Amino acid sequence: MDGQMHARWLIHVAATLSRTANAPIPMSSRTCCSGLPATPRRQAGHHTLPLPAACGLAFDPEFGSSSRRGRPPPLCCTSTARTRVVASCSVPRRNVLSTLLSASTVLLLGPRQITLAETTGGAFREYIDTFDGYSFIYPKGWIQVKGAGADIFFRDPVLLDVNMSVDISSPSSSTYKTVEDLGPPEKAAEGVLKQYLTEFMSTRLGVRRESNVLSASSKVADDGKLYYEVEVNIKSYASNNELAVMPKDRVQSLEWDRRYLTVLGVENNQLYALRLQTPERLLSEEEGDLRRVMDSFRVNKIQA
Repeated sequence: MDGQMHARWLIHVAATLSRTANAPIPMSSRTCCSGLPATPRRQAGHHTLPLPAACGLAFDPEFGSSSRRGRPPPLCCTSTARTRVVASCSVPRRNVLSTLLSASTVLLLGPRQITLAETTGGAFREYIDTFDGYSFIYPKGWIQVKGAGADIFFRDPVLLDVNMSVDISSPSSSTYKTVEDLGPPEKAAEGVLKQYLTEFMSTRLGVRRESNVLSASSKVADDGKLYYEVEVNIKSYASNNELAVMPKDRVQSLEWDRRYLTVLGVENNQLYALRLQTPERLLSEEEGDLRRVMDSFRVNKIQA
């Protein structure tokens, strides 16, 4: 089930429950004490959508009830005790509604589990990708853009040139053991700059790029892993009249001037790159948020 179907389902359930918020959920021979179907999931191809737990029944976060993990179901879910709990164990719909609309939202997109959670102060959200193995925080007001070519892409909804993305090397063609496989930070920075210039290569006549590595450093984060941090500046110049006959009419002017900040880390034999960009003219305004995003980036071991 994709994210949109999941969201529509949650909205539909929430709307239905809110109309009868004070009415209890009746028991039936096909329901457990939570008022939910005895098989607490909806099937969608090979993926499952967990339903919330109630009355103490702990559901498996991926595939169903506690009985799958070796724990017996609660007494009120057995056939012998069912009739004794009909009147006493019905669950108000309002309780189920509050479970659905929790502060932290978990989206199950096929095999990938992504968590979006509020951080202290409410200015940032945390993004955790347990399927690919990385996490970071990002400004609360930023929005996700799909189809941007990266593993994940967020940007400021107003300042479109202020954005961030995460790129991951192919697991089948990379065998990184540590970020030091790239060489020292200065050498890694040269590779980062070369990659940016390749991506920005233009076929237009009269386009010229100027680029510089501003800094390259390493750090050991609180997870004990080594990361490289690289900052580069790239300027683009172009002429609006490159086909003019006279050289004086082919004067190039500055198109854009941007700062690119990159954090490199290695885990799961893959190279991870957190990439942020901002126009130089906005750097003083955006730098605080961008630095916090950089400092928060972590690569995590994927659990088999």
